Amino acid sequence: MDNRRLLPKAPPLCISCHMNAQAPGRGAELVGGGRSIGIGPQWLARMWSGGIHRIIDRVGNGMARGSIEAVLPDGTTRVLGGKAPGFDGKVTLRDYRALLRLATGGSVGWYQAWEAGEWESPDLVPLFALFMDNAGTLGNIGRAHGPWRLAARLIHRLHRNTREGSLRNIHAHYDLGNDFYAGWLDPTMTYSSARFADGERDLEAAQRRKLDTIADRLDGAASVLEIGCGWGALARRLAGRGMDVTAISLSDEQLAWARAAGGEGIDFRKQDYRDMAGQYDAVASVEMVEAVGQEYWPDFLDCIARCLKPGGRAAIQYIAMRDDLFDDYARSADFIQTYVFPGGMLIRESTFRKLAEERGLAWRDHASFGLDYAETLRLWRARFDRAVEEGRLPAGFDDRFVRLWRFYLTYCEGGFRGRGIDVAQVTLVKSA
Repeated sequence: MDNRRLLPKAPPLCISCHMNAQAPGRGAELVGGGRSIGIGPQWLARMWSGGIHRIIDRVGNGMARGSIEAVLPDGTTRVLGGKAPGFDGKVTLRDYRALLRLATGGSVGWYQAWEAGEWESPDLVPLFALFMDNAGTLGNIGRAHGPWRLAARLIHRLHRNTREGSLRNIHAHYDLGNDFYAGWLDPTMTYSSARFADGERDLEAAQRRKLDTIADRLDGAASVLEIGCGWGALARRLAGRGMDVTAISLSDEQLAWARAAGGEGIDFRKQDYRDMAGQYDAVASVEMVEAVGQEYWPDFLDCIARCLKPGGRAAIQYIAMRDDLFDDYARSADFIQTYVFPGGMLIRESTFRKLAEERGLAWRDHASFGLDYAETLRLWRARFDRAVEEGRLPAGFDDRFVRLWRFYLTYCEGGFRGRGIDVAQVTLVKSA
């Protein structure tokens, strides 16, 4: 049987994408990121996992809220969970191998099973939200186990954010091409959570509101260092308020775009944050710390403390994993770390705050106030699907990459809806 026929129907790809579908092209490094965490011999996977029905029972017993309606390969239906209201997902299993992948490879294996056509769902978002909402009671069902965990940890370790490693990791994700990101981001080219007003669903307006929120935190500063400047939208916003901005990034593509877009009073530099010197009235960083890695959180905060003048302020937007889930998360490498953001890691807010305060950086004005990553991701996914359907995806991205990216956006949306991860802003104030 050709498992590709069993996949959810996807929007048609542009002609150029079909032409490139037979050979590795743009994004091939990400598509192949988890190839070393395959299921291996099925007898070994069965022995390690304890058997198919034991896996199903573990999932059902671990769900405190919500339910899964699962159609098994033999045609029978089982309803898992249902103990209390929550998210409700539907899954059709085409091959029991999918459960072996889940039990051994966690979220990496679950993606590989989806990509292989071994399971499908009419809507992935509530399914991923359900798993995240029940992460505490499901335990490690979504994490790799045994030799598969060792393989995942080794891959993640090889992507450590040393100076050389950071260059490789940033290149793998952010240098996919400005033409690619321009196809589905809003016109500001802002790749972080937007801030929505009540009832608003205009992505560009919500992104501009988020930029203003960061700028408001630094109002009155004469000089600003932006760590991880992306395509330059925030740097231009700060410069427009009369600030002298130094903006750093390791992405050649992003810097080329930012420089071409211009901005008086902005010095765009290709530079590692660890090498920054000089002092500024303020520091800004929007969802950059997730690319740092736990090992380097102290270095990141050392940079902020070193570069801020006494009494200066740093406006940080970050994504955090819930404290009670962080240890299990940090002990393995999930789908995002394996396939999408090499070397990435969400922060543990309590630890990050403690490290900041140890460096004389007071934690002030912590808030989420309208930041809605789930809605941001939903809109990005809709824009991405339109770009694919209308043939606006650049040449070089094959079918597998398109499916990977769609899965990534859906997976993240479900994660935020399931309340296991959150996005927030904080102002760090350096002691005078």
